[in-house]
Amino acid sequence: MAIRINLLAEAQAAEELRRRDPVKRVIISGALLVALMLVWSSSLQLKVMLSNKDVMDRQTEIGLRTNEFQRVQSDQKKLAVIKDSLDALKKITECRFLQGNLLNALQQVNVDGVRLTKIKVDQNYAFQPGAKAQKNKDRVIPARPDAVREKIVITLDARDASANPGDQVNKFKAAIAGCAYFKSILDKTNAVQLTYLSAPQPGVDGKPYVLFTLECHLQEVTR
Repeated sequence: MAIRINLLAEAQAAEELRRRDPVKRVIISGALLVALMLVWSSSLQLKVMLSNKDVMDRQTEIGLRTNEFQRVQSDQKKLAVIKDSLDALKKITECRFLQGNLLNALQQVNVDGVRLTKIKVDQNYAFQPGAKAQKNKDRVIPARPDAVREKIVITLDARDASANPGDQVNKFKAAIAGCAYFKSILDKTNAVQLTYLSAPQPGVDGKPYVLFTLECHLQEVTR
């Protein structure tokens, strides 16, 4: 039987031992771990960058939405003011003093010898600012909105050319105060006042007459 002798057995054993050297394995493992850590750190940094960008985008969007919200609130306030003004105008329009109704009522007031010569309607509106709600001790005073105080005075110039000029003045005054239309709008006290009465004077036809003026004070209304 032939005997085989491996002259390289010692060198191969040394090489095998070198390959199995634990220090080398540790170094290689450490290098791999460092590489993995670098990759993981890079991925985290990339995620942080993407998250920061997303946060900035969200903040920008929130800022835009905030500006839009503020604009919407401002527009809503303006719209509310316009709506209140339109409602007030509508209310005034619905409750406005109609000249046609006045003329129609005057046509129904007939007193012998008396003739109207002039009609004047004086309409005054006084603005009354509102007030915020206030607390007085244990009592709360509610808010008061802006309002307008309406005051209307109707002036009637007339001529009494009856048989005895001047006798029909009070009758005409009573007829005005007793008219259903005037009753519904006149003030409750001193509604119709005689503010002028002239002396008898001759007319063109030779018949005497007197001139007089009545003031009709309507009920003051707050709107």
